[in-house]
Amino acid sequence: MIQDLTVSGFLEELSSGKPTPGGGGAAALGGAQGVALGEMVIHLTLGKKRYADVEEEMQELLIKLESLKKEFLRLADEDAAVFAPLAAAYGLPAGTEEEKRRKSEVLEKHLLAASLVPAAVMERALEALEIMAVLADKGSRLAVSDVGVGVQFLKSALLGAKMNVSINTKSMKQRERAGELNLRADQMAEAGRKRSDEIYAKVEAVLKTE
Repeated sequence: MIQDLTVSGFLEELSSGKPTPGGGGAAALGGAQGVALGEMVIHLTLGKKRYADVEEEMQELLIKLESLKKEFLRLADEDAAVFAPLAAAYGLPAGTEEEKRRKSEVLEKHLLAASLVPAAVMERALEALEIMAVLADKGSRLAVSDVGVGVQFLKSALLGAKMNVSINTKSMKQRERAGELNLRADQMAEAGRKRSDEIYAKVEAVLKTE
């Protein structure tokens, strides 16, 4: 499993010629790093008199971020899991009409699965960005730069995952379904890009004034 690898082990696997892990897994791990930074900010906020009025809210956000981190890690592994049968499907025989039909059906099934995983990464990234927005306002000022870094990881996870949606829907025969997935991905990318840039700009403003 990807999440059980060391950092150096993951990078070694990522840089190899193996089909997995690839961009999808890297995007999901980027999301995990982003929320982990959010958790760090909360830990540096909790127990401080200056932030006593947001203690309960921070505790609740910490639980949500921990759940999101686990979800990103799960999706990193799932991305590899759904790609393996897709890669195998491309090698199926297609000499007869029956073989062509069977190959097309199998490919369609796995292309859809390979599109849904990065779409889920995008959804989780959007959720995480809303929490980072709160941390930019209410988290420890000593760690506000880490909010900015986390936001950039989440933005990369979001836009990187969109690439994986697009590469898979491009080959789908069910063009209406592919169009629906692409539209949703476009909407999430636009919303996430706007939100992440807003939060990052807010962090930059804090760093310039405090």
